Amino acid sequence: MSRDRYVDFLRAWAILLVVLGHWLITGLIRHPDGEITAPELLATVPWTQWLTLGFQIMPLFFLAGGHAAAGSWSRARAAGGTAAGWVGQRAVRLLLPTAAYSGLVLLAVGACSALGVDPVTLALVGWAMAMQFWFLPVYLLISALTPALYSLHERWGLRVPVGMGVVGFGVGALVAAGDASSRGPAVEAIGALNFLLVWGVVHQLGFCWRDGLLGGEGRTARRAPARAAALAVGGALAFALLVGPGPFPVSLIRVTGQELSNTDPPSAAMLAWSLAQVGVALLVAPAVRRLLERARVRRAVRVLGAGSMALYLWHMLPVLVVAAAFYLTGLAPEPRYGSAGWWALRVPWLLVLAGVLAGVVWALRPLERALTSLDARVRPAAGLRGAAAWRTWAGLGVSVWALTYFAGHGFAYGGAFPVWPAVGLAVGTACVALPHRGDASGKSGGTAEAPKAQEAPTAQEAQ
Repeated sequence: MSRDRYVDFLRAWAILLVVLGHWLITGLIRHPDGEITAPELLATVPWTQWLTLGFQIMPLFFLAGGHAAAGSWSRARAAGGTAAGWVGQRAVRLLLPTAAYSGLVLLAVGACSALGVDPVTLALVGWAMAMQFWFLPVYLLISALTPALYSLHERWGLRVPVGMGVVGFGVGALVAAGDASSRGPAVEAIGALNFLLVWGVVHQLGFCWRDGLLGGEGRTARRAPARAAALAVGGALAFALLVGPGPFPVSLIRVTGQELSNTDPPSAAMLAWSLAQVGVALLVAPAVRRLLERARVRRAVRVLGAGSMALYLWHMLPVLVVAAAFYLTGLAPEPRYGSAGWWALRVPWLLVLAGVLAGVVWALRPLERALTSLDARVRPAAGLRGAAAWRTWAGLGVSVWALTYFAGHGFAYGGAFPVWPAVGLAVGTACVALPHRGDASGKSGGTAEAPKAQEAPTAQEAQ
């Protein structure tokens, strides 16, 4: 199957909106005593919660990720590859830059802690630098399940995401039932399944899309517009019912003070909005593909794709740089938070952050090249078996645990250095990257697949 540039576009568009969305909702206030705080925009200015309908772009990440994973796993399996080898290859591509980023941030946290930086400030900064991490453990787990889920897809097709969606809706309804005080650990644990069920539905729809069940050139092509329209309209109507007469908030990002969240865990409303977004993405695909025939547009998509992981990981660092340069010094103009003047200043705010991020990405080029070279040396063999395969699965599990901790607590929870999660990420990454010579007998069960921009599990498949 030829390369689908539209998948690349979806990823580039998604990473762009993730960065802009995080920057847009981040507002700083300098108090008379010099303290800098970052009020929660969605809670302070409630109408802004409607903006999340446009900026919550995670469904596109998982849709594009499923499309790419289906092709990658099919080719690897046909060449004699194993699940452990394929999962390990994709995990290394994500874990190496994530571990490098985390190591540098943790080094800064340790230095600041030793220098006596205020623990409250350190905890806030540590949280800001890890706010995007929730995607990483979810993506790693879905990648690990892809070989099994694709087998189900080959047998049952669209019935798999339908079944997963029904279960996910039921889990969301269970979490929404009653008040927060009545939800015990068991309900919270069941609710956490929706991280895999809801995002897994969209990932599974990516399989269906690639294989022509939602569009393409096969015998189902004539039904594609109708199915896409049904997803778009049905998902939007279900979302409206769930947030109108239903119990769910409109915000597609967690808001402090709200009893229910649409993202932690993903709710039935998030599932409905995801289906609507998938439907719209499929409906506009022909028009966007025509646009992608222009060389300049393709070039812009490639540039964003090439730097996606750096953009994803490092895009909150410019906020800290601007805070130090303009807010600590008192140089930043500060109209009333949420006022018309404040919104007008969002334009230069975004432009300054974009300029700083461009400098950060440029400065990271040597590190990016080193990570690319390291990836080529340590990438697990496609036919990984035996003890090496078990090390890969164990390393993946430890990495998921460490990343889950960082996603929920940040890099400096309580102002303290997170020793065990830091060790866990280092050990987990090493275990995944270590077995790169093949199975227990030292023979590769297939040739390793060269990384391709459309298939790599980069931040374009992430928040």
